[in-house]
Amino acid sequence: MMRASRRELLIGGGLAGLALIAAPPAWAADAAAGLAPMTGGAKPISTQERLGRIARAQELMRAQDIGALLVEAGSSLLYFTGIDWWRSERLTAAIIPADGDVLIVTPGFEEPSIRESLAVPGDVHVWQEDESPIALISDFLQRRKLDKGAIAIEETVRFFAVDGLQQALPDARIVSGASVVRGCRMIKSPAELALMQLAADIQIAAFRHVAPRIERGMSQQDIQAMLIAASRALGGETDGGLILIGESSAYPHGSHIPRRVADGEVILFDAGVTVLGYQSDISRTMIFGRAADAKQRLLFDQVRRGQDIAMEAARVGTPAGKVDDAVRAYYASLGYGPGYKLPGTPHRTGHGIGMDGHEPVNLVHGETTPLAPGMCFSNEPGIYIPGAFGVRIEDCFHMTADGPRWFTRPPASIDRPFD
Repeated sequence: MMRASRRELLIGGGLAGLALIAAPPAWAADAAAGLAPMTGGAKPISTQERLGRIARAQELMRAQDIGALLVEAGSSLLYFTGIDWWRSERLTAAIIPADGDVLIVTPGFEEPSIRESLAVPGDVHVWQEDESPIALISDFLQRRKLDKGAIAIEETVRFFAVDGLQQALPDARIVSGASVVRGCRMIKSPAELALMQLAADIQIAAFRHVAPRIERGMSQQDIQAMLIAASRALGGETDGGLILIGESSAYPHGSHIPRRVADGEVILFDAGVTVLGYQSDISRTMIFGRAADAKQRLLFDQVRRGQDIAMEAARVGTPAGKVDDAVRAYYASLGYGPGYKLPGTPHRTGHGIGMDGHEPVNLVHGETTPLAPGMCFSNEPGIYIPGAFGVRIEDCFHMTADGPRWFTRPPASIDRPFD
C-alpha cells in the first residue's frame, strides 16, 4: 500500500510531483555512501515480447469483435509500445487495431523523442498546436474501415479523448478495453517477474540499510530522505513511500501531525522502487530503541498470521475475493472488525502489482476473478488501532501452477523485522 509511484506523480502531479521526487539532502545521500547498484544484470523487456503482447491483445479483440484499442500515455502505452511518456493536455496515444501495426499520435514537436522510444513497428502521425489529435485517430480508423464497429478504450484514458472520439465517429460503438488490457497485463512473463524480483530485492536492501541509521528525534521526512538516497544508490527509482511514526501508524496512510522518533514507538515503512518500469511494494513495522511491548508483539504476530492465511487461501482457480474473506474471518475471530470496520483491517488484503503499484485485480471481498499463474499481488492485511498504533507487514507474491510464491519473505518476528 504505497503512495503514488514516480510515474503516477509525473503523470498527475506536474511540478508538484517533481518536487516530491527531488534529490534527497546531502546528509541523507552521505548515509547511502558505499551502496552499489544492484541492477547490473537487469534485462529490459525485449521487442519480441512487446510484439507478443500486441498479438495477444489483437487476438482478444478479434474474439470480442473489437476493431481497435485506444491507449493513452502511461503504463499501458509503455507496456505495448516501449514509449515511456507522461500525460498532459497534449494527447499522446496509440491505436492498436485488431489487425496490423499500431498508430501513434503525438504533438509535432515531440515526434523525435517518440520515434526514438517506439520499440515496435508502427506509424507516427503528428498534430500541430492548432490541430486535433482526435482527427488523426478518426482518419486512421476510417481508412481501416473500423469507424462503424466497436472501439475499445483502455480504462484510464481521460474523458476528453473518449468524448472527442465518439463525436468524431458517431457510428462507432465505444466499449471498455479492460478485458483486453487486463487479459494481457495481469499475467506476467518470466522477464516481468525477474524485474519485479529485482525491485523487491532493492527495496528490502534499502530498508535494511536505513533502519540501523535511524536516530532518536528524527522526523518522518528525515527517514524518508535516507530511504530515497539508499534506494536510488541501489538502482531503484522511488519517491520514498510512507514513513509513519507512533500514532500515525494507526491510520493506513498516516496523518498530517508531525511526529519524531522516540523510544518504544512504532515506525512503519511502506515503500517500493521501480526497475525498468516494474515495481515493488513492501511494508515493515519496527519498534525503535527497545524491545516491543506485549501489545505491539501480539498485533505483529496477528498480522503475520493473517499473511500466512492469505497465502494458504491463494490457490489457482480460487476467486481473488476469497483470499480477503479468509483473512477477515480470522481477524473477526480475534474480535476485530467485523468486515472493514476499525479496530481491524479497513483496506483490502492485497492489490495487483506490476508496472503500476496498484493494478487490477484486488484481493478484496466480492472479487470473482479466479487466480491464475502469472498474477501478482501484494499481501498486506494490516491491523490498526485508532488512537494507538498499527502494524502493517506487506510482501508481494506471484501465482504459479503450484500456488503462490513470495517475492520477499515476511519477517518471522518483530524483533528482527527486516530478516
